[in-house]
Amino acid sequence: MSSPTAQFKVFSGTNSQYLAEKICRSLGCPLGKLKVEHFSDGEFSVSYEESIRGEYVFLIQSTFPSSENLMELLLMIDAAKRASAYKIIAVIPYFGWARQDRKDKPRVSIGAKLIADMLSVAGVDRIITMDLHADQIQGFFNVPVDHLYGSTIFVPYIKSLKLKDIVIASPDVGGSKRAGSYAKHLDVPMVLGYKTREKANVVSEMRIIGDVENKNVIIVDDMADTAGTLCKAADLIMANGAKSVRAIVTHGVMSGKAVDNINNSALSEIVFTDSIPFDCSKCAKVTILSIAEMFGDTIQRILEHKSISEMYLL
Repeated sequence: MSSPTAQFKVFSGTNSQYLAEKICRSLGCPLGKLKVEHFSDGEFSVSYEESIRGEYVFLIQSTFPSSENLMELLLMIDAAKRASAYKIIAVIPYFGWARQDRKDKPRVSIGAKLIADMLSVAGVDRIITMDLHADQIQGFFNVPVDHLYGSTIFVPYIKSLKLKDIVIASPDVGGSKRAGSYAKHLDVPMVLGYKTREKANVVSEMRIIGDVENKNVIIVDDMADTAGTLCKAADLIMANGAKSVRAIVTHGVMSGKAVDNINNSALSEIVFTDSIPFDCSKCAKVTILSIAEMFGDTIQRILEHKSISEMYLL
C-alpha cells in the first residue's frame, strides 16, 4: 500500500495486538506505544507513551470475553480524548454483546445499545467493525459506523475450493439474509435451518428446509460460540444426503465445549477470520483467514476520504 498522507497513529489493546501488528504491516507503519498498568486489586490504567496531539488515532480492540477488553478500549478512548487527539476511531473487528440487540422477553437489557452509548460517552468519533450480529446495531451509534463484510475474504476462498454442486446454508432463519447474499453472488441454491431453543446456547429442535442431497454444503454464519447450532445443522445436513458440509464463520468465539462439538461433528472444515485469536492446534478442522489487509485498506481509505463501499463483494 502507498502511505496515507494524513497524520495518524495506530494503537492496540492488549489482546488484539496480534491483529494490530498485521494491520500495521499492511499500512507500512509502526504500532504505537501504549502502556497498560495493572494494580493488585484488578484495576488497570492506560497511558500513551508518545504524543498523539492533533492526529487521527486508530484503536484496535475486539470486545471478546472477558469484559476487560471492552473496559480497556473505553480507557484508551478516554485517554486519547484527553491527550487532544484530532479524531478517535475505534476499530472493533468483533463487536461483543451484539446478540442483545432487542428486548426478546420482558425485563432484559439491550446490551448492544448500552455498549454503543458507553463508547460514545467515552469520546469515540467513528467505529469500524465487521459482520455485526444484527445490522440495526449501526443505528445505536450517533457517530459514523463503517460496517465491513467478511464476504470480502470468504467468497474468494470458497471459489478457490473449486467445489461442484454447491449449496449455501443458513443455520437459522435470522441468518437467511447473509446466506442469501452469498447464494446470489455465487449463483447457487440456498437452504435454511429452522431451530427452536430451550435457552441460550441450547438448541432443542432443528429442521433443514431445502434439498441438500448429493450437494457440497457451505454453512454461513456470523459467529461460532459453543458451535452447537452449527454442528447440529451440519449433522442434519449430512443425514439428509449431502456429499460434504463445511462452515464459513466470521467470528470464532469458541467458548465452552465448542472444540469438542466441532471435532465430533460432520463438519469437514470450519473457516474463521482472525477477529478473535484462536489456537488452530486445538482443532484440526479450523482454517483461519486474516482480515488485516481489509482493515488496513479501510483505514487508508478513511484517511484519504475515499469510498469504502467499493471494497464490498456482496
